[in-house]
Amino acid sequence: MENFNSLYEAIVKGDLAGAVESTNKAITEGLEPQTIINDYMSKAMEEIGSRFEQGKAFVPELLMAARAMKGALEQLKPLLAENNTSRLGTVVIGTVKGDLHDIGKNLVASMLEGCGFEVINLGVDISSEKFVESIKEHNANILCLSALLTTTMGYMQDIIMTLEKEGLREQVKVMVGGAPVNSDFANKISADGYSSNANAAVALAKNLMAS
Repeated sequence: MENFNSLYEAIVKGDLAGAVESTNKAITEGLEPQTIINDYMSKAMEEIGSRFEQGKAFVPELLMAARAMKGALEQLKPLLAENNTSRLGTVVIGTVKGDLHDIGKNLVASMLEGCGFEVINLGVDISSEKFVESIKEHNANILCLSALLTTTMGYMQDIIMTLEKEGLREQVKVMVGGAPVNSDFANKISADGYSSNANAAVALAKNLMAS
């Protein structure tokens, strides 16, 4: 069977067309969807994330890689739907009410999806009620909250309190992130974890699923 390092390289380079072409070849060759994700897509996103942390890649490269990975993942979705048990877990993600920033949040969502999670991306300006509704609907394992403004980051605590009132806090792990957020703030509002970048968010999500 052909080695599909071309898929890995296409995602790292942010080559959308190449990533889609390589994924379709892998499917035609009979490669299992989870093998494609684990052996090529996830490793490519881990590589570009690592380069970003080392200062060897920047946000545009991350976004291009995420776009290529997402295009490749679209080819696998019909096959993944037939075998949902292979997913690592279900994540609901969104930018909190009053905040319209989404580049970082979308990057985290794409990397989580590429690394094997089912991701429900609610978008921006999301109320606690919408988060709760989505967690219930999708039986989510993890909730990721993003904020880029100091004026909106406090709403994260409101969301966690709403989860407690709804009896969902034990069911779902809460991850927080965004420019003004740090680990001290995460501890203060009783979140389960904080990540400063998309690569760290994937590692944290995997750890929370294993805990």
